[in-house]
Formats: sequence, structure tokens, C-alpha cells
Amino acid sequence: MNTETIIAMWESLQGRFHKLVKELPQQSLSLSIGPASVGHMVRHSAEVEFVYAEWVFGVPKPADLEYHTLRGPGNSAVEFNNVDELVALLEASNAMIIAAMKALPEEDWNKEVKTPRGIFSPLDAISQLMYHTGIHAGQISLMQKHAQ
Repeated sequence: MNTETIIAMWESLQGRFHKLVKELPQQSLSLSIGPASVGHMVRHSAEVEFVYAEWVFGVPKPADLEYHTLRGPGNSAVEFNNVDELVALLEASNAMIIAAMKALPEEDWNKEVKTPRGIFSPLDAISQLMYHTGIHAGQISLMQKHAQ
């Protein structure tokens, strides 16, 4: 598998997720089932992308970015209720991951990297991120359907 194919798969999945987020009504960001709201899930997805860009690809997060969601929804005192801000953060994390993928030499896709979450390759990391996005997209849809 080459970089172009990996990026094409990434962009296909992320395009669907970004479309979902951009179409969220402002009031749905506060919907939740349990402690995690829709807004939290969106913010968390972007934050995890920044974390992986740093851990796996060696790209530091933006200096002004503060992580709020990495320790779970019960540990965040911040509410994420601005669709435009969330979309901008998602676009920034997406751009960072794509740039990191493009900069990675083809021969390094299967090279293992030690991270605080374990040892895995950049290819594994992108697979994990796509899976992660899919899980949260499903949770967001479930919240929109069933949360009050």
C-alpha cells in the first residue's frame, strides 16, 4: 500500500465525518448519553489526531492548543458548543495528519514507533485513527437519535 492510497482512504472517511460535523445543528452539541456530549466527541476526535501526529509522525501540536478531552468526558470542565470552532479544529488536525503522511517516506509506513500508548507503525496509527473516528461518528448519531 502506498502513501497516495492511504491518504485517499483517510480523506474518504474524514470527508464523511467532517460533513456530519458541519451539518450539526448548534443545539445538538450539548446532547449526551452519559457524560460525553456531541461537542465533546467532536473535540476529542480532533485532539486525538493531534496526539497521534505528535507521537507517531513527530509533528508537534499547535502551541496554543490545550487538550481538554484526553482523560475522558468526566474530567473536562469545558463545554464544546461552537460548531464553527469545532470544524476549524477538525480541519486543522486533519491538515496536520495529511501533511505528516505526505512527509513520511514510503519505506517508513511499517516501521514501528514507540508511543505512550504502545508500539505500532504509522500504518497502524492511521488505521486506529480511522477506527476511532468511526466509533465517535456512530456515538454522535446515536446521541442525535436518542438523547434529550
